Amino acid sequence: MVKFIRLILIFSAFYLSTTSAQNKPKLVVGIVIDQMRYDYLYRYENKYGKGGFKKLMQEGFHCKNNHYNYVPTYTGPGHASIYTGTVPAIHGIIANDWFDRKKDAFIYCAEDKSVKSVGTDNNAGLMSPKNMLTSSICDQLRIHYNFFNKTIGIAIKDRGAILPAGHSANAAYWYDALTGKWISSSYYMDSLPIWVQGFNQLSLPTKYANTLWQTLLPIEQYKESTTDNNVWEDHPKIDTAPVFPHKFKGDIGLIRASPFGNTLTKEFAFATIKGEKLGKDSIPDFLAISFSSPDYVGHLYGPNSIESEDTYLRLDKDIEEILQFLDREVGKNQYLVFLTADHGVADIPGYSNHIKLPGKVLNIKAIDTAVKQVLTREFGNENWVSAIDNDQIFLNRNMFKSKNIELKKAVDIILPILLDQPGIQFAVNLQNMDKTTMPTLFKEKIINGCNQKRSGDIQYITEPGWITHGMRGTTHGSSWNYDTHVPLIFYGTQIKKGETTERTSITDIAPTIANQLNILAPNGCIGNIIKMSK
Repeated sequence: MVKFIRLILIFSAFYLSTTSAQNKPKLVVGIVIDQMRYDYLYRYENKYGKGGFKKLMQEGFHCKNNHYNYVPTYTGPGHASIYTGTVPAIHGIIANDWFDRKKDAFIYCAEDKSVKSVGTDNNAGLMSPKNMLTSSICDQLRIHYNFFNKTIGIAIKDRGAILPAGHSANAAYWYDALTGKWISSSYYMDSLPIWVQGFNQLSLPTKYANTLWQTLLPIEQYKESTTDNNVWEDHPKIDTAPVFPHKFKGDIGLIRASPFGNTLTKEFAFATIKGEKLGKDSIPDFLAISFSSPDYVGHLYGPNSIESEDTYLRLDKDIEEILQFLDREVGKNQYLVFLTADHGVADIPGYSNHIKLPGKVLNIKAIDTAVKQVLTREFGNENWVSAIDNDQIFLNRNMFKSKNIELKKAVDIILPILLDQPGIQFAVNLQNMDKTTMPTLFKEKIINGCNQKRSGDIQYITEPGWITHGMRGTTHGSSWNYDTHVPLIFYGTQIKKGETTERTSITDIAPTIANQLNILAPNGCIGNIIKMSK
């Protein structure tokens, strides 16, 4: 009888463990598209195939009102926030670069001069996640399974690979535009794995760099975009105008600003899954993929260009191939995918003016001059300003302290000067937000984006349509809808088809994935679990 009961208990334990494993994905794949605004899902919908974006939208769970809940909306903070479930105020990645008061210099969000490049002789590999102050969902997955699983980040941009993968990742790989190789850092490894070396030997970047970028469809069919040559579009120096076909003349760096950068990333993702045998057992692995090329394309040509449309039509095919690959290599219903973006993008002001909408380029030099002039007039000719960057003003606190001048007095003088500048809608004291008069939603975005140790003293917010960029091309970073509203779709294991129009935040992704995996959310997480029901 005792033996019989023991057998039942053993069988029950085995049954529960296998059932639990079946309910969990063998592989989680995070897809972040750099600069994908929400409307791209529908603007080009009629030209998408059935197996890419449409498949995710029709068979997955679609969060149609997903937004960033902080400012500034840049690549570094975006990737960090997606995977940590928290905001720059907590994870510390306040921008791609920021002014460091202690070093009296600018630092890059993923820089780490204590490590060595792996896979290249230049400094492109001097990177790590050390500047991120919290764990990511990838860290939590590693910890939960006592490091028996694998988590890996890949992207053309180093920050798009490093920050999502977190601190305890097995690896992060990014593209070295000087050598055309996928590289890493001694933070993760001493040398590239054999499979990475083999992939690099294929010399795919050289192949792409000697290919013309023609439109996928006859160019007259791109009705969703403006004409092919506009005075407000920018282009690489190698081109004489922003028109098709685009040529690279063998320059392996230029392919980043083309759909070929996405295809290269997709092929490397396939090699990663095969080379590392991801998703081959019941312990979940995690692959964080970021497609960086749409951002390069968008900055140059803008969101209404044929170049952007063609990039997304081709990316749709890449997404379809990824889903097909996962079905074959991991198994249908054996993996979990989420797709989102690290930020949106503003229309080019020239285009906005062309269609009679407001918008211009903010004159940063004029702002710098006005601020310094008023401080000099009030306090004398000294170095009162350390930096103006990321729409923030960093005052020279040591100088004010040495002159026995209260910082608040300087801030109070600067704020009205900023509000007098064309294109600035709000200006706030980051050390005292209580008296700020602005809509609560925007106040929360500023607070969420402000890290007390790393951010500046004053924040200004541009008017809608105004950007900090050159006269051609465009950028992102604001708190306005075009920069904050991005796609969010879950697809795969245990995901029921459905959609919601309730407002969700980018910080909700990590806790939702943690809930699907039955693991702890990242340690700084402030997001909520998204309820996925029909």
